[in-house]
Amino acid sequence: MPKFPGLHFILTLFALCALGAAPSRAQNFQTSVPHAILIDAGTNTVLFEKGADDYAKPASTVKILTAELIFQALAEGKLKLDDEFTVSEHAWRTGGAPAGGSAMFLALNSRVRVEDLIRGLVIQSGNDAAITLAEGLAGAEESFVTRMNKRAAELGLVKSRFGNPWGMDGPDQKVTAREMSKLAAHIIKTYPEYYRYFGEKEYTWNKIRQQNRNPLLTMSIGADGLKTGNIDKDSGYGLVGSATQDGRRLIVAVYGAKSAKERAEEARKLLQWGFRNFEEKELFKAGEPVGPAQVYGGTQGSVELVAKEDVKVLLPRGANERLMGKIVYEGPVLAPVEAGAPVGRLEVKRGNSVVLEQPLQTAEAVEQGSLPRRAFDAIYESAAAAIHQKLSGKK
Repeated sequence: MPKFPGLHFILTLFALCALGAAPSRAQNFQTSVPHAILIDAGTNTVLFEKGADDYAKPASTVKILTAELIFQALAEGKLKLDDEFTVSEHAWRTGGAPAGGSAMFLALNSRVRVEDLIRGLVIQSGNDAAITLAEGLAGAEESFVTRMNKRAAELGLVKSRFGNPWGMDGPDQKVTAREMSKLAAHIIKTYPEYYRYFGEKEYTWNKIRQQNRNPLLTMSIGADGLKTGNIDKDSGYGLVGSATQDGRRLIVAVYGAKSAKERAEEARKLLQWGFRNFEEKELFKAGEPVGPAQVYGGTQGSVELVAKEDVKVLLPRGANERLMGKIVYEGPVLAPVEAGAPVGRLEVKRGNSVVLEQPLQTAEAVEQGSLPRRAFDAIYESAAAAIHQKLSGKK
């Protein structure tokens, strides 16, 4: 049966929402940091972005991904909180007290519980804890880095690259604010029993008491995570944080701040602005048809696409903007098609900004059609492919 891969179908829908005529105060917000993003975790709505897809140096915020790999191993039963890892000379010398950076102050050749290492990683930002966890899980730091990049790709972090688990600068260590906020959202949703460590305000190890380095935790704004990062003056100061108010969770990521004070203040202002200036709107209920996708060789020529969960978006209070939605998928979909098969995504835009991306799936099964129907579809799709190639300049 012929197949026509690579045809990129975009079905433009309609104006999804038009609010009142009052001007939106939310659009007046500005931040001094060069890279920032604010998202609503419940709806995945982007509330604000600035340079969110530009590369930034992650510094110690890379430890969020290090923690994710440990959490994944715990969730899958490959690791237990009471398991112990040995502190190697490399972990002690490179990331511990002799290195002079942020450290848990682990003793050389000591054996330390995984749970203690997690607290040393996310509360004390211990480089020695990060390396010890990496070596304990993967056998060597280099092997762990391979896992980091593989896991990042699985989670949709397509631009970010990781060269070590603790934050040392290098050509293979670069992230974007958007992708780090996406990673944070994944951890919060997937590992609530382990995410709580990010919110603990202090931890004592080896008789050394250290405060959590996340300044948002002391600001009475509902913050409960995640990590800060800074290597030197040239790298700038970064922070990936999250807070909840009245049942709503926001996630913020800022990079390139000139000082720790600017980093804390800009992250705080973004969160407070987000909580005060947006309201939730429902676009589609779970299972409600969003739009059709074309089907090739089936008993019917299209299938309705639905979202698994309610499709909601946050909008500026009193805004007069329209939302535009479109379905994007690679097609046509080849019959037979099972009900619940993932097919593309819904994109919702406010102005020129994509504020929401929601995966879509088929609402019903479509059986393979008769031979005459498949032959007709083959002719139709051959013509469509030829037109597509001509319009795109391909030969």
